[in-house]
Amino acid sequence: MTVGLGLLGGLAIFLFGMSTMSSSLQEAAGERMRSILAAVTKNPVVGVLAGALATAVLQSSSATTVMTIGFVSAGLMRLPQAIPIIMGANIGTTITAQILAFKLSDFILAFVVVGFAIMSLAKREKLKLSGRAIFGFGMLFVGIETMGSVMKPLAGSPFFTDLIAQVANVPVLGLLVGTLMTLVVQSSSATIAVLQSFASQPGADGASILGLDGALPILLGDNLGTTITALLASIGQSRDAKRLALSHCIFNLSGCLLFIGLIGPFAALIAAIPPTGAEVDVIARQIANAHTAFNLIMTLIWLPLVPLMAKLVTAILPARPPRSPHPAPTLDAECAA
Repeated sequence: MTVGLGLLGGLAIFLFGMSTMSSSLQEAAGERMRSILAAVTKNPVVGVLAGALATAVLQSSSATTVMTIGFVSAGLMRLPQAIPIIMGANIGTTITAQILAFKLSDFILAFVVVGFAIMSLAKREKLKLSGRAIFGFGMLFVGIETMGSVMKPLAGSPFFTDLIAQVANVPVLGLLVGTLMTLVVQSSSATIAVLQSFASQPGADGASILGLDGALPILLGDNLGTTITALLASIGQSRDAKRLALSHCIFNLSGCLLFIGLIGPFAALIAAIPPTGAEVDVIARQIANAHTAFNLIMTLIWLPLVPLMAKLVTAILPARPPRSPHPAPTLDAECAA
């Protein structure tokens, strides 16, 4: 009960910090990012860069995705222009995991205090928003530390370590766990933060309780589960908006299907990227690097195939046939009745 409440409480603090930071950044820079996305050219590479930049600044791939779906629904952007932006949003959202991999334990409360002071004392709205963003950033790490502290006793539980071993040994099970976690929490950043925090706990042998091979399938599931946001945002929107949300699903699903069979080689590739050292000390950064590498690789694969993606989602969701008006009843028909 104590561990469960601590984990949920830490997750709640994390989500509060993420929401506070993201909403403040969107208020401060949202219109500028909206203008950048609206002005994106037909060049797919520029679209990817615009999507990555908007997401890195706003700290929310959901915000970028929802804005892009809105542009497509309003007819301001065509489907082949919008698909690269979604790919870029997938890359931009990996910045959050990279930030979380830094060891900022000694500075967490400094961010909270400074942010609170600025948003309480500042007179200018822009400065207040900056203070809120800094405060949210600090709270985000408070949540991470809370979750990490309550997870430590789990590393010594034989029941729990046996359960984790089963997940680590069956990649498909890890994929399902990650997908379900993100579907429930509605934030891939949150579930990846939980994964980083948990994987950093040492087991009985001193190594990571989960290991990189066990963490990667869950990470893939986190990427797959985040597509539900785009699907929900497309409800009630135009046909092209629904196709864009579907392209997001296909992008992540194809990546999961490709990488789930390559967990060993992918883990070896990520482990070869600095930093090096004891697994329990570097695995949070390795998970962040894997998240970035996954989205970069899938973008490089799909970017030349954007026209094919557009044709594929159009074939899956064809245009609705126009409704034929009901013929007016004739005099002969009324007499026969």
